[in-house]
Amino acid sequence: MQDNSQEPVWRQALAGSQMLLVAFGALVLMPLITGLDPNVALFTAGLGTLLFQLVTGGQVPVFLASSFAFIAPVIAAKAKFGLEETLGGLAAAGVLYMVLSGAVRLKGTGFINRLLPPVVIGPVIMVIGLSLAPVAVNMASGRAGDGSAELVPYNTAIIIAMISLAVTILAAVWARGIFRLVPIMFGVAVGYVLSAFAGILDTTAITEAAWFAVPNFVAPAFSWSAIVFMIPVAIAPAIEHIGDVLAIGNVTGKNYIQKPGLHRTLLGDGIATTTAAMFGGPPNTTYSEVTGAVMLTRNFNPKIMIWAAAIAVVLAFVGKFGAALQTIPVPVIGGILCLLFGSIAVVGLNTLIRHQVDFSERRNLIIAGVTLVFGIGGMAVGQVEGIALCGLVAIALNLALPGSQAAWGEATLEESF
Repeated sequence: MQDNSQEPVWRQALAGSQMLLVAFGALVLMPLITGLDPNVALFTAGLGTLLFQLVTGGQVPVFLASSFAFIAPVIAAKAKFGLEETLGGLAAAGVLYMVLSGAVRLKGTGFINRLLPPVVIGPVIMVIGLSLAPVAVNMASGRAGDGSAELVPYNTAIIIAMISLAVTILAAVWARGIFRLVPIMFGVAVGYVLSAFAGILDTTAITEAAWFAVPNFVAPAFSWSAIVFMIPVAIAPAIEHIGDVLAIGNVTGKNYIQKPGLHRTLLGDGIATTTAAMFGGPPNTTYSEVTGAVMLTRNFNPKIMIWAAAIAVVLAFVGKFGAALQTIPVPVIGGILCLLFGSIAVVGLNTLIRHQVDFSERRNLIIAGVTLVFGIGGMAVGQVEGIALCGLVAIALNLALPGSQAAWGEATLEESF
């Protein structure tokens, strides 16, 4: 394993910039889709990563930023409760991570295998991607994410969206080195230029924005309705967190589940998510894209993530930068999301296939079927709906229905991702 701990500071800063570039596309897409401020998202991603590194003793080379699992719940919660109460619910979701962290510390990781086997994990992850498919299609067609208004004529929008999608796919498959890890950036750049030629790009906001500007921080408000609505959503990103910690451990050759411990990484993620919500930013999660960049560059020094976080915080105060992000036309984002949301669903499907979940067992068919319909269909029971409800239902059915553990994809924590 390459030792990068003694490399010069300037090289650490350069490597940190590269890691931020890899995370950047997904980092800013989430707030742009949900109507949050991308500058605030940059700030809270940087701050959240710094807090995570503090809690874990600077031992794990990961970067935290906007979680896609919360896109649909944030959109729904904003319509139902307003932005401030939605942020309060997100802050509470971070507290759930902390509670789970305490449970892992007291009970160990064994109970997670029983609570979240592949037959539960797979369908819930699939729901995250598939439930967002209408958002991607609406935006690619030139409409608002909820389809309520046409923002760009359909014929123009669909051409730009499909070219942006095609460029993203080409970059993901045929680009080499670090460029293969930033296909979103290529898709956005080409789509942005096409939008300028098509006459649908408005850069007035960039001209009017100041170079230095404090991000539009928003304080949360707390209501039980929004908290109950949002807390169960944290189940899916908690699953994602465990997978990412195992993945980065495989890359670096270290067992982070044992040291610094899953309880500390979960605690760091929870503190980062709650802190982000307190400033008006999206929930944080560990980024698989950055894990891929660590594997490619063989730079395992966690200090580079501290540099990436510091650079993100500085960029958050560049007003023109945030204004430029918000001028990205809807069809460009929509075209890229057609790939991103579909990829999330395929990750869930792959979980079921890789662990050979036996669907000749009726219990497995029931769990997956009900989970998918509840999640994609947007079923609501009281204040709980969509992804949150399907996650709770999947866990409850798995615990209640009898059957052979070997048939429903039971595995040790280390084998589950």
